[in-house]
Amino acid sequence: MSEQIQQLSAARKMALENPGYFKQIIQGILPLTAPSAPVELRRWAADFIAEALACPALRTPDKGDLTLAIIDALRSLVEAPDQDPLVLKAGIMAAASAYPVIVRWIIGNAYHPAAWEAMSAIKSKILSVWEGALTPVKLCCIKFVQRVILAQTASNGTEPKHSGLDVNLTMIPPNHNLLDPRLLEAEAIGLLDRMLGGLQDNSSDALIVDATLNTLAILVRTRPATFSRITNAVLNFNPLKLANSPMTPKNKVLVKSMTKTTQMLLKHLLMRDSHNPLAPRLSQHFDRLQRSRLEIFDEANRKRALPEQAAAGYGDVKRQKTEAAAPQPPLRIQPLAPGPHTLAEVFSLTNNTGLQGFDVTLVPAPLTARINVRTLASLDQGQLDLAINGVRDRLIALYAAAPAVAPVPVPVPATATAQQASVNAETVNAETVALGVEEDDDAYEPDFYAAEDTEQILNKLDNAPPEEPPEQNAEPDSALALGPFRLPPPPVLNPDTAVKVSQITAMRIFGPLSGLEDPLVRKPKAGLNRLAANSHDRDSWLTLITRLATRSTMGLEDDIKTEADATALGRPQMSLGNLIREMLFNYVLEDWRRRIEVAVAWCCEEWYNDQLTKREGLGAPLNYERCALRLMDGFLSYITAQDKVLTRFLSEIPQLSRELLGRLKGLCSDPTTVQLAMTSLLYLVMMKPPARELALDTVYEIWVEYEDARPLAEKYLHRWRPGFAEAHAAANGAPGGNGSQAMTA
Repeated sequence: MSEQIQQLSAARKMALENPGYFKQIIQGILPLTAPSAPVELRRWAADFIAEALACPALRTPDKGDLTLAIIDALRSLVEAPDQDPLVLKAGIMAAASAYPVIVRWIIGNAYHPAAWEAMSAIKSKILSVWEGALTPVKLCCIKFVQRVILAQTASNGTEPKHSGLDVNLTMIPPNHNLLDPRLLEAEAIGLLDRMLGGLQDNSSDALIVDATLNTLAILVRTRPATFSRITNAVLNFNPLKLANSPMTPKNKVLVKSMTKTTQMLLKHLLMRDSHNPLAPRLSQHFDRLQRSRLEIFDEANRKRALPEQAAAGYGDVKRQKTEAAAPQPPLRIQPLAPGPHTLAEVFSLTNNTGLQGFDVTLVPAPLTARINVRTLASLDQGQLDLAINGVRDRLIALYAAAPAVAPVPVPVPATATAQQASVNAETVNAETVALGVEEDDDAYEPDFYAAEDTEQILNKLDNAPPEEPPEQNAEPDSALALGPFRLPPPPVLNPDTAVKVSQITAMRIFGPLSGLEDPLVRKPKAGLNRLAANSHDRDSWLTLITRLATRSTMGLEDDIKTEADATALGRPQMSLGNLIREMLFNYVLEDWRRRIEVAVAWCCEEWYNDQLTKREGLGAPLNYERCALRLMDGFLSYITAQDKVLTRFLSEIPQLSRELLGRLKGLCSDPTTVQLAMTSLLYLVMMKPPARELALDTVYEIWVEYEDARPLAEKYLHRWRPGFAEAHAAANGAPGGNGSQAMTA
């Protein structure tokens, strides 16, 4: 059995990849639909038939032939006594897909009554088992009834012709032999009333109610005859009926589901036809359901009412006088008990054992930082001072109770007296030993100096005189003294490593572009005083990238101007700027019609950088001409006659050259792009006066070299350069005349 199921699954996978195999496979599995077949095989066959009839990739004629071939097997699946519920469910879903197909076929083939009789028998059986079936089967019956109503009612004509839902009553001729439009429409209206009965009775079965509501949206949209009945049923339906019963978790889920589905249908009706006369009632019903839902389900979030005893003690709330809050007792930090203590115990300010045993590392660091900031901002300064003094007293007590340690020899200034340099331990009070104060010294005044930080200590160590080498009879502890620590110098970055690091940097720069939005509507520019990158969007990031490509290594590559220079110096020519230029070029060509603004902005930045290089006299290579020519060659590889963006590119870049305009001559070899090339040159002549002569020279060269473009070029030259033909003829030693005579000579 399992091997047979695996083979059938492989056949199903093949049919899903190529819908043409559906008919062959279904003809082979029709014996599996017989009542004598094992139930597992019957379930698989019924599911496969339902999937085949609902497949959107299957053409309508093929679906009609397939439905006619399996109509008898489908009837046996539905009418078999004591049928398995899963098989019956799949059979009803297959019948729902087959019903409009059969109606469409019978409309054009009235001579074949057997198919319509079989479909009518299937419909009668499904309608008879609708009420007493299990819930999953009822849901499939509701779907089948929806398809019957769609096929047997008139359409509003808005559905596309190729849609399967376009089968409607208007397609049936009045004198059809098998289909009577009046009887079919009456049956559809009766089925609609039967389906809406659950809403009219305020049913509490959420599955049935939700399935019914979900099938009504398409009926309202495409079948005008059903609008009033559906709208009245929805307006009279109360999905909050279960709220009057004890609100158990199950009832709460059911009420929420039915209310949400009803609100979605009402919202759909309002959006589809907001000018309908019933729109105000629909809107009021929607708002009423929304308010009722909030009142029922938000009750748990409200404050609890005062108990009767507490309310009686307060008296009249309106006459209640507020008293000043009692002052909080001052913070008292208990001293530590004798014995060893951990650092956590020293800084603990509470005696709560539960809080002391709490592991703070379990709290995320960002949340801990937020709690600390808010606590310190709202903390009373007096309480903070008490806490600091209490912790200081604990540290002094611990230091006083610590065992004596051999003092480390410290250099004493020459001005210090012998009495100040040596302190008798017996004359020192134990309570003030941490402060270094003698008990009998009344003239002691402590010096309050700011403690030195780590940087100041390291600066003193760096400025100290070099230490003398230790003597032979020095104590062993002196060998453990550490000298000043110095970081090792960074490794030398060779050219190959620099190229690899530059490649990684360039790829990381282009990484955020995939996550930034590309706005469909361009924002207007703010003028000359605008910031180049004032927001985190795609345009700002591209501005940053173009400036990194043009100005990041300006003046750092003066000795590498050509590839030959790079080879002679043994250094790679592909620097960070050139790597970004390469990736920027690929980015523009990926969708160059939409990213023509990026190309223009890049060329403007390159031109501006070249002008700065010339003014400063750096002698660095100029990149504008090279990048503009490369972009031009990339555009011309994919150009068509409708690509007017080429004209925009030539008109917006800052500088044109003879070589750049010469690329347009290649378009004249193709008759389809001659008009585009000549229109671009004419636009430059009319709208860009500094480039007028250069553009006219290019037009003249096209007139000379390309015969297909000669009439249009001659027209432009006659207007902007009168007498060009005579001048050309005189230059070639031929008599004057028009352009064609001169070229013939």
